Amino acid sequence: MTVAVVQFGGSNCDRDGVRALEHLGIDAERVWHEDGLPADVEGILLPGGFSYGDYLRAGAMAARAPVMREVRAAADEGVPVLGVCNGAQIGCESSLTPGAFTTNESARFQCEHVHCRVERADTPWTAAYEEGEVLRLPIAHAEGRFEISEDRYAQLEANDRILFRYCDADGNVTDEANPNGSTGNVAGLLGERESVAVLMPHPERATLPDLGLTDGAGVLYGFDPSLRS
Repeated sequence: MTVAVVQFGGSNCDRDGVRALEHLGIDAERVWHEDGLPADVEGILLPGGFSYGDYLRAGAMAARAPVMREVRAAADEGVPVLGVCNGAQIGCESSLTPGAFTTNESARFQCEHVHCRVERADTPWTAAYEEGEVLRLPIAHAEGRFEISEDRYAQLEANDRILFRYCDADGNVTDEANPNGSTGNVAGLLGERESVAVLMPHPERATLPDLGLTDGAGVLYGFDPSLRS
């Protein structure tokens, strides 16, 4: 399993992603977007950061980079694709997943730890957890508020495509536990295939024991479930 961590101008979590994946025993390499995907790519991570300085909208310019055509084609073939933070914004902007991530309700950058409830435990990205389990994960974003129309949100719920919701430490999904005003407290969701997912919290920053949190490791095992203990 080799995961391509796609680096755009302004990406700043690509090295974090590689280090976290390698810590779990998953081969990973940074790939500059202009070079395209390796022919033997087996997984794709769209990392966090500020691609193109969040010009226009966060993720909007990166979503139109030629490499994203390759990413979408790979996703259609079942290659696991995970978008984190700015990568989640890119994922939505490129229609890997529905909806959009917009300016936080607070209208400011927020860098803190939050709690997220696992809504499904039967996907590659959540099989390491129990349904209803509460994770503690870091966020660092100014445009992390998930927005979607009412009818499309209803479709997400009906099709069980919501992976994580912001909650309190006891798993209660409340307005107070929602750090950015996301519709339905959504913190992560699936694409049309369960092998494609995006989330705003950073699992790679909650994988290395030295950082004090390891709750995010289970998400990254979605690239290679055989390594999950």
